[in-house]
Amino acid sequence: MNITIVIPTYNEADNRPKLVSSLFDLPLSGLNLLVVDDNSPDGTGQIAEELGRQSGRRVRVLHRPGKLGLGTAYIQGFRWALSQGADYIGQMDADFSHPIDKIVPMVEALSEYDFAIGSRYVAGGKLDERWPIWRRALSSWGNFYARTILSMKIRDVTGGFKLWKHETLSAMPLERIRSNGYVFQVEMSYVATLLGFKCKEIPIYFADRQWGKSKMNFRIQVEAAIRVWQLLSLYRDLRQSCSMCN
Repeated sequence: MNITIVIPTYNEADNRPKLVSSLFDLPLSGLNLLVVDDNSPDGTGQIAEELGRQSGRRVRVLHRPGKLGLGTAYIQGFRWALSQGADYIGQMDADFSHPIDKIVPMVEALSEYDFAIGSRYVAGGKLDERWPIWRRALSSWGNFYARTILSMKIRDVTGGFKLWKHETLSAMPLERIRSNGYVFQVEMSYVATLLGFKCKEIPIYFADRQWGKSKMNFRIQVEAAIRVWQLLSLYRDLRQSCSMCN
């Protein structure tokens, strides 16, 4: 089985060797890593290339000319992984916020489901206890805001720790996915559910990043608040098809 984990990076040099080592320690054969690097000034892309040589090309790198956004990085990575025949395609952060060991039960879930999410908001899931109350409240509110407006049953719609079947991603209109901040995660889950794909949410403990600096900013938050409403009209055709199927 070919499993490719897609990880966009920008200035994640401190994280890269540790992340690769942790991923390849998992009891999963055929696990590979695709780094999509936006020309990181700290040399993240070059470090990833060296790790690729050391790992027998289990680490591959897509070099991009600059900061082109999270959404486009994932879409480009997904297309590459699909073209290489990956059976399962994952996505996760490079900063150890997502518990790597949960990839194993996510893989197991795909025997019955079309995609899996490492979820902070199902029973057993949790946010970092060291976060201040306002930060936990903001994260929870943003998730509630999106799932309420879009009437989604998925509990963690803003989560970025996912694993997709090849067939699921292949059937999705990736050319229509245009969100570029963290609302990209919402758009992907929304489209998948409109198409009738079944999701399994695996509870995770979402830790604060251990190294590096967060990419979240006010502009990304504003984009998310507006974009969620736009998704209703952008995918009206899929919503109507979904209603007729039901």
